[in-house]
Amino acid sequence: MRYTGAQIIIKLLERYGIRIIAGIPGGANLPLYNALYESKIRHILVRHEQAAGFIAQGMARSTGKPSVCFATSGPGVTNLLTAIADAKLDSIPIIAITGQVPTALIGTDAFQEVDTYGMTIPITKHNFLVKNSRELLTIIPEAFNIATSGRPGPVAIDVPKDVQNEQIEFDTWPKAALPTQNCKINDLSAKEIAQTINESKKPLMYIGGGIIASGAQDLVFRLAKKNSIPVALTLTGLGSFPADNELYLGMLGMHGASYTNFIVEEADLILAFGVRFDDRATGLSQKFCRNAKIIHIDIDNAEINKIKKAHLSLCADINQALKIVIPLVHRNDRKDWLSQIGNKKKKYSIFTSKDPLHPINIIKAISGMVFPDTIITTDVGQHQMWVAQSYPFKKPRTLLTSGGLGTMGFGLPAAIGAALANPKKRIVCISGDGSILMNIQELATLAELGLNVTIVIMNNGHLGLVRQQQEFFYGKKYIASKFLAKHSFKKIAQAFGMRSFELGSGEKVHLILKKALKAKGPSLVDISIHHACNVTPMVKPGRSNIEMIGGSYE
Repeated sequence: MRYTGAQIIIKLLERYGIRIIAGIPGGANLPLYNALYESKIRHILVRHEQAAGFIAQGMARSTGKPSVCFATSGPGVTNLLTAIADAKLDSIPIIAITGQVPTALIGTDAFQEVDTYGMTIPITKHNFLVKNSRELLTIIPEAFNIATSGRPGPVAIDVPKDVQNEQIEFDTWPKAALPTQNCKINDLSAKEIAQTINESKKPLMYIGGGIIASGAQDLVFRLAKKNSIPVALTLTGLGSFPADNELYLGMLGMHGASYTNFIVEEADLILAFGVRFDDRATGLSQKFCRNAKIIHIDIDNAEINKIKKAHLSLCADINQALKIVIPLVHRNDRKDWLSQIGNKKKKYSIFTSKDPLHPINIIKAISGMVFPDTIITTDVGQHQMWVAQSYPFKKPRTLLTSGGLGTMGFGLPAAIGAALANPKKRIVCISGDGSILMNIQELATLAELGLNVTIVIMNNGHLGLVRQQQEFFYGKKYIASKFLAKHSFKKIAQAFGMRSFELGSGEKVHLILKKALKAKGPSLVDISIHHACNVTPMVKPGRSNIEMIGGSYE
């Protein structure tokens, strides 16, 4: 067989099951696109490379399978960096394949040359600079293996233009490498963990995105039900435990419910599964659960004892670990502990509003109109936290949101990716008027594709969470948080060829939302909300989780 480097890349992507790739061509990756012309892989032409990365994330986050995006050299790469970094912090398996100037020009400040390899070292799980086309026969399989093994994450492959054009002969295609797991579970550790759970009086599970990545949500449910253990979740863990179950405590941390943070603090044992003790979840880590023992199980050994010292720890796939631990755990109804939890929930009730245009009521209305497996994407800000607090997620991979990096502009392209990977589902993107403007050009991509995506914009004319922090922590000195220009998102969407609606006071909220959610193809709803509407509770940065603003609604 005789192929160019570009052809080898495309053929190997086909062999790894890649069916859709988002990207933008340019001078340095045109050989790659020339090879793609002969392929059955579908290409999505985005309007900005950052969107290509987030579309890949939307596909990967909603399916659990690795996805691929393309970019050219120079500004193509730099535009893509944010999406790669976002994938790194949230452990998402994407593979970014970028074009580079010819090998002889590397280091000469050639046109559209940047040090892709150097820039992607700290924001990828691994990266490659390909020196010759034969290396691709090992690099592409290794990239898929690395992206999906252990703790998932992004891999970057930078391919000079001459390498893409170089032809080589070879006899056979490399075999697909299976994901490898390095951490092992021993029986002694499992017995010690089970014994600690059995001896505890007030155990609590603190679970995160690692549960979804490992597919361990059913095992978490079994353990919780068997031993009557309440479950608190991180933002990226939402959906891994059903919100309608009596043991569900919702999200903990900076914007967690008051009762959740108080209950977590009273636990005598914290089962930290698939979490990294992120500051948004723990608050001031030194004061997080000071009276509780901690059992920490995570696939990434670097996260063990990094922020909180665990009494027992295990570097392992949580799915495999729970299969061994659960049979050793006793059945327990824990009536006293669950009674205390019930009292806390009554004492610190969740905020409610009679205003139909309050964001919480809008989100609840949406949840009542869609199927339980509907995929919700969000951008970052107040609307993200309102969704986390009030949307009743019951299934994994139904919330796609930027957790660790907190990237505005994530929601729309991620929704496009989710819709491409799940064509039979309605995807709902909940955004803010600040966030949607970050990647609003992708409305063109969405309209072009005709996907079943409904965008709901919480429009308060501000960078809402910035304004809120200025109100709470900076003496109401508001600066650079209010938009002076007013936009009609309805007209903008119409200009892109989409069905669109506006919602203001006096409008029939449910009727308009239902129209938008049932409409075939893309739709957008622009909803005016009060600019002073805040997300509460809120933990002040640098404080413990039980020091909340607006934390009590007695």
